[in-house]
Amino acid sequence: MNLEEQEWTDSELQSYEWEAAEKNRIDKFVKEQLGEEYSRSAIQLWIEDGHILVNGESVKANYKVNTGDQVTLTIPEAESAEIIPEDIPLDVYYEDADVIVVNKPRGMVVHPAPGHSSGTLVNALMFHCKDLSGINGEIRPGIVHRIDKDTSGLLMAAKNDKAHASLAAQLKEHSVTRKYYALVHGNLSHDQGTIDAPIGRDPHDRKMYTVIEKNSKQAVTHFHVVERFGDYTLVELKLETGRTHQIRVHMKFIGHPLVGDPMYGRSKGIKMDGQALHAAVLGFIHPSSGQYIEFTAPIPDDMEMLLQSLRSR
Repeated sequence: MNLEEQEWTDSELQSYEWEAAEKNRIDKFVKEQLGEEYSRSAIQLWIEDGHILVNGESVKANYKVNTGDQVTLTIPEAESAEIIPEDIPLDVYYEDADVIVVNKPRGMVVHPAPGHSSGTLVNALMFHCKDLSGINGEIRPGIVHRIDKDTSGLLMAAKNDKAHASLAAQLKEHSVTRKYYALVHGNLSHDQGTIDAPIGRDPHDRKMYTVIEKNSKQAVTHFHVVERFGDYTLVELKLETGRTHQIRVHMKFIGHPLVGDPMYGRSKGIKMDGQALHAAVLGFIHPSSGQYIEFTAPIPDDMEMLLQSLRSR
């Protein structure tokens, strides 16, 4: 589920439900819904094992769904996978027996996935911490939320199951403080505002997300203009919900996509390696002490250099 920001719960991780819009092979249909995260061979195994149902019934891999068919997928628990701890430097902002807060650099993947089995934040955390919550399994130990590979900034991880449950509940209740800085194309017409628009997978490109009513979830982003550069604007964004690619999708939706965004941005204008998005502020209730704690990470050098070049124009 990045969190830009994706919050994980057991139900979101383990089950999906879709309505078929046209005739299609069941394995191809499910693959299109899930995108690149899972292989077609894995999907075919799930069909054989009865984890994928059509209108509540098991089917074969060559079954063709019809318009209106209800397709459900319950992802089985992953078999044990050996994730190798790696001695990768971490920018640790806070750490105790319950939680660790790190400042993730742009370009680092949060957890192992196809094509990214090493060099991830999880590999680094496993070397550094030795003890991480097992609630999200061996692929995502301790991970409560995530930010995209090319987004920098603050991320918290749980070091035991009690802490994990507390932090996950706070995310679900939208009580965690999460503020981002983003450089976007164009000059926003308002100094502040709220984008309340549901987000779901783009039916025309399953790798992307979009504002859409069908098969979507509520998404709310608050924005505040920090600095204007004529044809670019630096904004502070506060997340109320945490949907995959939420900030990137919402800013594109209002006509101001992020600078450098390879999926939702513009090809013209100033360049950056990855989207100009930084998770600057993270605050939450400590799982054991009950005290509110908050951390702030400065805008990274590459993004700051871009801002300085705009100021000096």
